[in-house]
Amino acid sequence: MRVFMTGAAGFIGTATTRELIANGHQVVGLARSDANVAALKADGAEVHLGSLEDLDSLRKGARESDGTIHLAFIHDFTKFAENGQIDKRAIGAMGDVLAGTNKPFIVTSGTAFVAPGKLSTEDMRPAGDHLPRVSEQVGLGYASRGVRAMAIRLPQVHGDPGKAGLISYLFEIARQTREVAYVGDGGARWPAAHRLDVARLYRLALEKGVADGVYHAVAEEGVPMTQICEVLGRALNAPVISVKQEDAGKYYGPLAMFAGLDIPASSALTQKWLGWKPTQIGLIADIGQPNYFKA
Repeated sequence: MRVFMTGAAGFIGTATTRELIANGHQVVGLARSDANVAALKADGAEVHLGSLEDLDSLRKGARESDGTIHLAFIHDFTKFAENGQIDKRAIGAMGDVLAGTNKPFIVTSGTAFVAPGKLSTEDMRPAGDHLPRVSEQVGLGYASRGVRAMAIRLPQVHGDPGKAGLISYLFEIARQTREVAYVGDGGARWPAAHRLDVARLYRLALEKGVADGVYHAVAEEGVPMTQICEVLGRALNAPVISVKQEDAGKYYGPLAMFAGLDIPASSALTQKWLGWKPTQIGLIADIGQPNYFKA
């Protein structure tokens, strides 16, 4: 299958590009920088020049491929609302040219706001559309327009030194403040998965997923924040402290919306539907390796 992919040279995208090519697919990766072009070529992918804001390039890439995977997102939480709109327009551009084709179209969202405080499952849908990022809602809307539209919800994805989803941003805050803080008793749980397991799920969804399908790339249902913060504290040789929920914004800054969220998630249905079985190292063992996070 000829697959157009945004974010193909990114943290998860690189692993997905390699996974697809290793299993006989051809990847056409969106690139806007010389570094991305070089990385894609090195992995054996075809390069498609453009960006998330170049809607014509997105339309062309999706139109000329057998399937589309949308992994890219601008991760600047100080401009979360603005970047959510860029994402929405990008999905719309690709989805519109795929209407009526029955081609697979996978968008990326997250497990965080599906059902905070409960174990989220694939058959749950986010309550309301109050969040700036609406990739799942927009993407799945094309299932009724003749597209095999699907969503993959990501947890905290690790597997490359220095990178572990929101934990990477938490580490940077701690590096600057010289304290590692969790909210309350630190019992909040965050799900996690290794990027190689995540990449395999994208491939399986592309090959076997169904229209309006939602899949969870979750290997560990919920890792306590106390354990995560203890690892960061050791890496920085910094104290681990507790902050009150009402004071979280002072410490977390733009990440305050995630502070203290208890967001466990299951992938039982995903594993049943797609035959996906995560096999890689767990979050704490991975990020706890020497020099995973460098002070």
